[in-house]
Amino acid sequence: MVDLAEPDLIPLDQRTWNRIQQINDEVNKAILPITDQDHWGVADRWDYPDDGLGDCEDIQLLKRKLLVDAGLPRRALRMTVVMDEEGAGHAVLMVRTDYGDFILDNKNDAVLSWQETGYSYVKREGTDSMDWVWLGHRTAPVVTANK
Repeated sequence: MVDLAEPDLIPLDQRTWNRIQQINDEVNKAILPITDQDHWGVADRWDYPDDGLGDCEDIQLLKRKLLVDAGLPRRALRMTVVMDEEGAGHAVLMVRTDYGDFILDNKNDAVLSWQETGYSYVKREGTDSMDWVWLGHRTAPVVTANK
């Protein structure tokens, strides 16, 4: 259920940014990535990784729960489906802020703006309902580090 009384953007200040980064980092370190097939014997299962194991969407669900528990509005925290660097489907958590949309990802400990991920964006949870919104494969440019 989407609570339309909640804001759909988070006012981003240093304290909130630090909390977002902290939760992303802590969950990435605490949960061992494993496919649902290897973990549960099924192709897909969305659940909290209570046993310390989970796939990408399970990890993002936990991050969202912890961010909501920290006081951030659930409506601004959107499960998002992307195509990753290998062309495979992958789930990330999009945090919508007044400074833009940021991505929490179990493949990267850094919280990045969506444009910095190199992913192709397929769909995300909607603002006003439980329906998913098609993003039309908006592609973020691949960013490489200068050495």
